[in-house]
Amino acid sequence: MDDRPALLVSACLLGVECNHEGRASPRPAVAALAGTYRLVPVCPEVLGGLPTPRAPSELQDGDGAEVLAGRARVTSADGADVTGAYVRGARAAVELARATGAPRAVLKARSPSCGSAQVFDGTFSRRLVPGEGVTAAALRAAGVEVGSDEDEPG
Repeated sequence: MDDRPALLVSACLLGVECNHEGRASPRPAVAALAGTYRLVPVCPEVLGGLPTPRAPSELQDGDGAEVLAGRARVTSADGADVTGAYVRGARAAVELARATGAPRAVLKARSPSCGSAQVFDGTFSRRLVPGEGVTAAALRAAGVEVGSDEDEPG
């Protein structure tokens, strides 16, 4: 039996081609965490029902916590409201963390789902603002420690 603690990780960081462009965002430092943790890959957008590739999306009128509270939304660059998919994916990620006993998550920085410190401002101009994505907010609310691929590994 594998007694390493589980660690939820954005699947794109582990080489899965699931980001909005249909590509991966592999990070060797994140993959190296497999020596210490049992890595559990997750792509909340795909779990929520969005295709790969898909139009880029950004948070509107707040961050992930505001989306979960029903006070903000997520829209794609082509104008579609994808809030429901982001919320479904966040809930699925929380359930996966619970099912695997993962106390921590390493998620893709700046993502409207996974960003843990900054997200894009909703104008599709690549301007960053403080805040977290929908899944990061849901995991934090569930007691999971959330970090990003840009934090120190370990």
